[in-house]
Amino acid sequence: MGTRKISRLQHAARILLGSFMIFAGAAHLSFSRFEFQAQVPNWIPLEKDLMVILSGVVELALGFAVIILGHKKKWVPWLLALFFVAVFPGNWAQYVNRVDAFGLDTDQARLLRLFFQPVLIVWALWSMGAISTRGFNPESK
Repeated sequence: MGTRKISRLQHAARILLGSFMIFAGAAHLSFSRFEFQAQVPNWIPLEKDLMVILSGVVELALGFAVIILGHKKKWVPWLLALFFVAVFPGNWAQYVNRVDAFGLDTDQARLLRLFFQPVLIVWALWSMGAISTRGFNPESK
């Protein structure tokens, strides 16, 4: 299975998304570690700092996978989309618990952020050719 054909815009969007994931992963492991702990729901059975570290490592790995393999391996966009679904409860917890972090210090700002998660999912799938502007791309299974 070879490289999927993607446009220059998709290629740029893929590189930007991968870079964003690498930056976010590095932030989890260093300068924003405390802020990310605010997003870990209380029902997660792990220590919040450990959860932040683990998710940071996953984000780094996904970021590099997106940049290096994203248009070559069909599983990469789906794995990243699944990751974005998996972290949604943290964003929801931040909203319902009214936790201030990352400048999200109002209910409106925290609510607006929830609507950005589907954008990230579509961005991941589209930028790596898993979906096209016409919808699902059956060749990306």
